[in-house]
Amino acid sequence: MSVYKHKVHYYETDKMGITHHSNYIRWMEEARVDYLEEKELGPDRLEAFGYASPVVSVECHYKAATTFPEIVEISVSMVKFNGVRMSLKYEMLKADGSLAATASSEHCFIDGKGRPVSLKKACPKMYEGLLTLLEK
Repeated sequence: MSVYKHKVHYYETDKMGITHHSNYIRWMEEARVDYLEEKELGPDRLEAFGYASPVVSVECHYKAATTFPEIVEISVSMVKFNGVRMSLKYEMLKADGSLAATASSEHCFIDGKGRPVSLKKACPKMYEGLLTLLEK
């Protein structure tokens, strides 16, 4: 698990001063990339091997509003990984420790032509690295 901190920007809020719901999905990507980069498994490294990991699905459950200039702590962890797909979960906490949102995302792995691949066969080094992130 990794914790990423995001400061709510003024432009991320709506006329009511509340963070627009679409921004939580962006924060998930920021947290996911940070999580993977901490372990030297970021998208740039995967792409250097000729592969990518697009989002297949995303889900977010909003629990409490966040506002400018609040700091939101986003915990991210890998819950499923088989070399073909990976699933991550996210928990977003407000500065007071209350839950702002829970979320999940699912990703697949593709080659440069957009075809699905198994990292176990195609890129064993990345496969082994990502396997170490899987929550027990």
